[in-house]
Amino acid sequence: MDEITAGTSEPAPLTRLGRLLRPRRAAEGAGPQAAFDRRLLAPMILGSVLNPVNSSIISVSLVPIGAAFGAAPARTAWLISALYLATAIGQPVVGRLVDLYGPRRLYLVGTALTGVAGLAGVLAPGLGVLIAARVLLGLGTCAGYPASMHLIRSEARRTGHDSPAGVLTALSVANQTIAVIGPTLGGLLIGVGGWRATLAVNIPLSLACLVLGRRRLPRTPVPRAADGVRLTTRVDLAGMLLFATMLVSLLLFLMHPQTSHWYLPVTTAAAATALTLRELRAAHPFIDLRVLAGNRPLIATYARALLSYVVSYAFLYGVTQWMQQGRGLTPSQAGLAQLPLFATAILVSTATGRRNAIRGKLLVGGVGQVAACALLLTLGAGSPVWLLLAVSLVFGIPQGLTGLALQNSVYHQADPQRLGTSAGLLRTFGYLGAIVAAAAGAACYPHRADTAGLHELAWFMLGCAVLFLALTLADRALRLTGAVKDAV
Repeated sequence: MDEITAGTSEPAPLTRLGRLLRPRRAAEGAGPQAAFDRRLLAPMILGSVLNPVNSSIISVSLVPIGAAFGAAPARTAWLISALYLATAIGQPVVGRLVDLYGPRRLYLVGTALTGVAGLAGVLAPGLGVLIAARVLLGLGTCAGYPASMHLIRSEARRTGHDSPAGVLTALSVANQTIAVIGPTLGGLLIGVGGWRATLAVNIPLSLACLVLGRRRLPRTPVPRAADGVRLTTRVDLAGMLLFATMLVSLLLFLMHPQTSHWYLPVTTAAAATALTLRELRAAHPFIDLRVLAGNRPLIATYARALLSYVVSYAFLYGVTQWMQQGRGLTPSQAGLAQLPLFATAILVSTATGRRNAIRGKLLVGGVGQVAACALLLTLGAGSPVWLLLAVSLVFGIPQGLTGLALQNSVYHQADPQRLGTSAGLLRTFGYLGAIVAAAAGAACYPHRADTAGLHELAWFMLGCAVLFLALTLADRALRLTGAVKDAV
């Protein structure tokens, strides 16, 4: 197949995305089997956006849900936290099952659970049932992204061509686009059918995934050991349970860090110790710590993901709150002020998606994060709207570069036999960053989101951005990551 070209002259982002989705020509002498199977793209993209659409659409549903059930914001916030908790735990667990059972089985089970969760949300008689539906929704939407990454790797093995930058970019752009339209879609659905319609949207999405998954995803045999025993019977359930215990206690503490909750970090440490001992001794560990410890580039990628998502989510949550309470914008105006961020991110991703310079993207993204965080320190109650839009636009540059580069890093650095688990862990570190950002926002805004609190938050974000850049500069392994420019 042809090498991926370094750039494109088409200005429209949708046109660029269309080109990314087109199959590439086979290389000279190669048969038709060398082309990426484009029939996989629709179920891959649709499955991978189930989680982000439910993460973004809830932002406009919290107020009407609170009014319907007489719940304060502190209680409705659990609708967000429940999804984050379930997803942070479920992504690597489901990813490991994808590695063992193959993507098709987990994809179909996960998308079916998504439909069931949507129906449960529509029929929920109270907030408790609705929170439980969001937990089920988080677990159901865990399969799409690890399954997609596994399919990309299996297609690379089948075709003999690695580094499918166009397909990886399509996944990244699709997730960014959903982040843009999620709140708008939620508002339209609420206007038509009330807040329950934002849960009902999962039913047709689930059905579409099930139809496409059954028709297009390849069947894979259950792997067997040399003695004929199914390898999938050796799932490390104890390791998964310890991992879940560790993560739940850690995330609960980060969401409400108080001295009275001392038992949560203690539980986290105990579960982490037990998990380490278990995984080092297990014949078939859930997380192969020996392999992971020897894969320093992948560990560095997870660290960068954590720092990057702290900065991103701190802007989305903390700065947006300040725009309303500190600057005096209405919620709709604050939402519109974010559009330059998402539009720039999509443009940057589509324009650079086929470039394999992962280190270059991370470096430019790191510099962009530092510059954007520094700009926040110039904002005040009287800042003109054009300055707010400019800050949002600058944030869009690293948003479009780092997410794609981190995703590509995991693809190239992870053990191919554990790509599903590794991709799931990337999402786990992302959601951990979101919760850290939420906790930082709560600490900087004890009473209201004023300008003084914004500047405190900006200094925290700037520290994370500088650390991200320093970690990238010091990582020599990035020079080789994704260096081969094979096309899909």
